[in-house]
Amino acid sequence: MTEEHGWKHSDDQRAVALTAESMRAMAHPVRLRVVGLLRKYGPSTATRLAAELGINSGATSYHLRQLAAAGFVEEDEGRGNARERWWRSAHRLTVWTVDDMADEQLGEAAGYLRSVLAAHSLAAQRTLDAFEAMPRAWRKAVNLSDLVLQLTPAEAEQLSGELSEVIRRYRWVGAEGPVPEGSEQVSVVVHVLPDVRDDADEGETT
Repeated sequence: MTEEHGWKHSDDQRAVALTAESMRAMAHPVRLRVVGLLRKYGPSTATRLAAELGINSGATSYHLRQLAAAGFVEEDEGRGNARERWWRSAHRLTVWTVDDMADEQLGEAAGYLRSVLAAHSLAAQRTLDAFEAMPRAWRKAVNLSDLVLQLTPAEAEQLSGELSEVIRRYRWVGAEGPVPEGSEQVSVVVHVLPDVRDDADEGETT
C-alpha cells in the first residue's frame, strides 16, 4: 500500500494491512499488547511476556498461537530450543483504512479500535506513574495536549496525513544507523476524533 492517508496507510514494506478478519484476531487487549511488546523490545518468550503482562504463561502461549495463526507473530527459530520457544513480530506497523471495509464489517473495526484506545490509555498511565522519577529533560518532553479544531472530513484526513509526514522525519525504533546517546523509546499517539455530542448535550443549558 503506497498511498498515504495519515496513520491508515504506509509504504513501509514491513507494514501489514488489517482486514475485518484480522481485526478480530487483534481486537483482544492482551494480543494487542503482546504484539506491541514484541515490536518495541524485540523477540521474547511466553514466560517473559507473561511477566510483563501480569498473566500466566499458559494464557500468553494461547494468545501467541492465535496471533501466529493470523500472521501477526512468528517463531524466532534462531533463538528457540526444545524447552522454550521465542517469538517475534512479523511486521513493524499495522495499518488500515475504513475504505477497505464494508459497512457490515465496521463492528470489527470498532472493537479493534477500542482495544487500541485501551492500550494507549494504559501506556500513558504507566508513563505518568513514573513521571516524578524521570530526568528533568524527559519530564519537559511529556506532552498531553487537547486542541479542538473546526474541520471538514477532508481537512481532518489531511491533518492526519500531515502529522504522519512530520513523524516520519524522525528515527523509528529499530531503524538502521547510529542511535544518539541519551535517546529512549518515545510513544507518539495521535487521535483525530470527531466531537460527537449526546442528544442531551445539544440543547440549551439553563
